[in-house]
Amino acid sequence: GTAMSEIEKLRFLTPELAFKVSEKVGTPAFAYSADYFKKQANEALQFPNAYGLTVRFAMKACPNAAILKLFNSMGLHFDCSSVFEVKRAMAAGAKPEQCSLSSQELGVGFEELVTLGVKINCCSILQLEKFVAKCPGKELGLRFNPGLGSGGTGKTNVGGPSSSFGIWHEFADKCKEIAEKGGCKVVRVHTHIGSGSDPAVWRHTSGISIALCEKFPDVATLNLGGGYKVGRMSNEKGTTLSTDCAVVKEVFEEFAAKDGRKLHLEIEPGTYLVANAGCLVSEVHDIVKTGTDQGKTFIKLDSGMTDVLRPSLYGAQHPLVIVPKDAARADQREKYVVCGHCCESGDLMTPAPGDPETLSERELCKAEPGDLCVIEGSGAYCSSMSTKNYNSFPEAPEVMIVNGEVHVIRNRQPPAEIWQHEVPLPAGVL
Repeated sequence: GTAMSEIEKLRFLTPELAFKVSEKVGTPAFAYSADYFKKQANEALQFPNAYGLTVRFAMKACPNAAILKLFNSMGLHFDCSSVFEVKRAMAAGAKPEQCSLSSQELGVGFEELVTLGVKINCCSILQLEKFVAKCPGKELGLRFNPGLGSGGTGKTNVGGPSSSFGIWHEFADKCKEIAEKGGCKVVRVHTHIGSGSDPAVWRHTSGISIALCEKFPDVATLNLGGGYKVGRMSNEKGTTLSTDCAVVKEVFEEFAAKDGRKLHLEIEPGTYLVANAGCLVSEVHDIVKTGTDQGKTFIKLDSGMTDVLRPSLYGAQHPLVIVPKDAARADQREKYVVCGHCCESGDLMTPAPGDPETLSERELCKAEPGDLCVIEGSGAYCSSMSTKNYNSFPEAPEVMIVNGEVHVIRNRQPPAEIWQHEVPLPAGVL
């Protein structure tokens, strides 16, 4: 077909730049836009607040040192999800006091980080007991589950009775008791209600969160976490911080009028800062057809769940853009199922929305082997959350586009590094 129908377009690359990336580091490769990082960070720094704001980058989304350094230079702090992320942030130049740790697993050696000045939010009663035992007299934060969330999917919703994140809100009094016994001051309350952009939900959840601060007279900071939705596909609507979250400022002002405390606000955007600032530049490796009435045309890429796992995991929708070698094909269209390179039936780039089990077709520019396929919306939870090294594929390189130039910020992994830590059995043991 040659009818020009609406298909997804490149976000920040041009066809020339996409080929430039592939010439410089090969495919697959992650490409990031410095301009887009800056734009999103500046928007986050304008988040509606009454008495001061700290923006923490949820670094698990995309922890490359070049990106951490860029955000650090703009005054962002860091939200770390493990003691290892704290060490990684510090290795990239973050000061300990810029790092906050909220983790499912309060790792070995956390007390040394507290001594350095890292802020820790205890995310369970056991974590609080461990903290009080190892860091008597020190200040801490508590992460609560406020009993409500509004995530995009069951897997991304991190508040409510079905979520293990944080201390159930009804155990606040018990926490107060444990902290007081250890002479520890609770100075921060942290909640995270998952991805959403409904102002009414924002008012409700920030209201529940701020009410938790009433029980703790030393709390000076309320951290509302992240979960600011972005539209990856062109038909998806994201959160507009300045309007959707304006109610947050009012909630803080109402609390100050009632309680006298002017709480400092912290937010922890990850997806919001980086999702649309990154893409995966991949190559069309093969095109195969199946021959029945239900037959489909499949594009096989030289990348897949080894780089972008979200479609296979959640049925997430990522824009796919074919960049043809021959520009004359640019207005031809065909329907494809797009799959990854792993010998794994679930390695699929075009699942049905929210249903990783079901194949879905996408209308794309007519493709040929050797064309590029750019997977957009791949800046968050892609390079950092993949099945890298499955089928022994090496980890993909990363580049940052600055003023139209392609800068390598991570090299492709040499294949021998995949098995470098393996140890042979002693001779004769078998």
